[in-house]
Amino acid sequence: MERAEKSELVSTLHDVFKSTTVVVVAHYSGLSVSEMTDLRGRMREAGGQVKVAKNRLAKLALEGTEVAHVGSLLKGPAVIAYSDDPVAAPKIAVEFAKTHQKLVILGGAMGATSLDPDGVKSLATLPSLDELRGKIVGMIQTPATRVAQVLAAPGGQVARVLAARAEQGEAA
Repeated sequence: MERAEKSELVSTLHDVFKSTTVVVVAHYSGLSVSEMTDLRGRMREAGGQVKVAKNRLAKLALEGTEVAHVGSLLKGPAVIAYSDDPVAAPKIAVEFAKTHQKLVILGGAMGATSLDPDGVKSLATLPSLDELRGKIVGMIQTPATRVAQVLAAPGGQVARVLAARAEQGEAA
């Protein structure tokens, strides 16, 4: 890799680290190319990215960002997963690590907060932003549905009483 390419990579990674919500660092030693491709595909579907960069270049890119403290995790063959959704990257990384023992989660960061492997795993158990939005919309719609049912109930009761009286009148 030439000096200009390295400089461009550091600049790109720096922009990513400044703007991203969550970063997960893991060792990937022993994963095959197809397994890494699978991880990248899953992460892309969830709205995240996976990068493999030289540790020295990644550490340079981390300087001056909120997540600079993850630089201490960059030792050996490290992979960096990140996403704007605070749950997406940890969730995919943890799920992938369960089925592929060679992916070992080292830790990460959510903003300025440092995460150990257990912190990344607990973050992965939280619902995603889309799931939370769905729950909020459901909670907002539920009271309106109940109000409509309550308002419709007396009218239905009156109609049933009138129908019963009409049947009694016809029977007599």
